[in-house]
Amino acid sequence: MTAETKKLRVALGCDEAAYDMKQAMVEHVRSLGHEVEDFGTHNAEPVLYPDIAFAAAHAVKEGRVDRAILICGTGIGVAISANKVPGIRAAQAHDTYSAERARKSNDAQILTMGARVIGVELAKKIAESFLESEFSGGGSQAKVDRINEYERGQGANG
Repeated sequence: MTAETKKLRVALGCDEAAYDMKQAMVEHVRSLGHEVEDFGTHNAEPVLYPDIAFAAAHAVKEGRVDRAILICGTGIGVAISANKVPGIRAAQAHDTYSAERARKSNDAQILTMGARVIGVELAKKIAESFLESEFSGGGSQAKVDRINEYERGQGANG
């Protein structure tokens, strides 16, 4: 963690397909100087990943953690699940540029990845890009505001 990098509280969660990757990610995120809250799964037995994604997303929404990283086989299911929690923007990324833009342009609080799609070393680099990036506002602010407005039901017909 560089001097300008903020120490974050990061939720990590996965399903059984991503258990090994999540374990490696817990160690890696801690090695970057961040705090980790592990939402499971805690073994390779089948689980309902939506429940893990919902719990981590609520932790972000309630401010108990700053960001979350969720991993399943593809990253798709946990993204869909987390995005069901009002106020959450979860973005799937399998490259560092997309992870950075998810934060800088879309103010995503949750990164999702697929353990059957990418390897552990790439996942670590993607997580670093996500955790080191901050929302830039600027031209993207109005777009994020519009998403939030729509979600609150103020612009459902627009």
